[in-house]
Amino acid sequence: MATINPGFSDELKKYGAFDLNACYNCGNCTAVCTLSDEENSFPRKMIRYSVLGLKDEIEVSLDPWLCYYCGECSTTCPREADPGELMMSLRRWLTARYDWTGLSGLLYKSLPASVFAFLLLAVVVIWFGIAQKLNVQAIMHYGHLFEMAAITLVFALILLPNILHMWWLTIYKPGIKAPFTAYVKSLQDLVVHMFTQKRALGCDDNRFRWFEHFVLVLGYLLLLFTTVFLNWFETSNLFVIVLGYVESIIILMVTFDFVRRRIQQDAAISINSHPSDWFFVIWLFLMGLTAFLVRLFIDLNILETNVWLYLVHLIILVQWALLIVPFGKWTHFLYRSFAIYFHRVGELKME
Repeated sequence: MATINPGFSDELKKYGAFDLNACYNCGNCTAVCTLSDEENSFPRKMIRYSVLGLKDEIEVSLDPWLCYYCGECSTTCPREADPGELMMSLRRWLTARYDWTGLSGLLYKSLPASVFAFLLLAVVVIWFGIAQKLNVQAIMHYGHLFEMAAITLVFALILLPNILHMWWLTIYKPGIKAPFTAYVKSLQDLVVHMFTQKRALGCDDNRFRWFEHFVLVLGYLLLLFTTVFLNWFETSNLFVIVLGYVESIIILMVTFDFVRRRIQQDAAISINSHPSDWFFVIWLFLMGLTAFLVRLFIDLNILETNVWLYLVHLIILVQWALLIVPFGKWTHFLYRSFAIYFHRVGELKME
């Protein structure tokens, strides 16, 4: 039996939601949403669950992840209840529910905790640089080792267990008994949506934002590959050097536009920005900028006398790898992809 929890709205507000009681269930949001159909009143169902505090029903649902926040529901809401922002808040809440460490919830709900965590990592990196006597070659060597270790450990120790927890909540707990073949057949959906965010094209007037996200994901993954596996900062291969410059410029251009939009608030998605939204775009911008400058200083043979620049880049990198990727907005990219995958598994189970 479902348990009604009126206090859930107060809990959800800590993740960014506005006044849920403003909704009087008129159905405008469902009428304009392309995800709504005869079987799924979207996002109306999630709004009612949230108002009633039906946490268990929300926890096992994949619906919040299927929303790409086109903003039409919010702009057409006669009560300004902002259902689009509610769906965003539910995604943050679900991220905290999946996370076995509890840090996602802490960092989402507390800006001072987030600031403290960023400052603590900055102090650790500066201390490390001083311990290495500001030797740029030694710091870069360990920085490269950190990149490789972080990719492996963050995925193995945090992200993978969280994905398994997500599967347990959304597939196993509701009793969806899908055969192994359903998981295999759905892998194509996982790969396609992870790298293209194809489902976002279903939103009206969303093609340019989809294209920007697609370019950003491609640029980010290529820069990650170039810096980590092709060792961009230490290579003398002209092709790899130019490739890294192009990738970092792409990240700079796209993230600059994201920041501009959030400042100008020229779309529904940009009106109510959570601190985690700002951290994501600003740190990604800074990572592209500092990577570009580090390689430029290497090519100009002035990095050794400007070791501070690489330390700044390393601070940004460590904060990104240990805070934003496992516990911040970056995880939405991963969980959304697996939500579409699990959703497809559920559909195949019924066929």
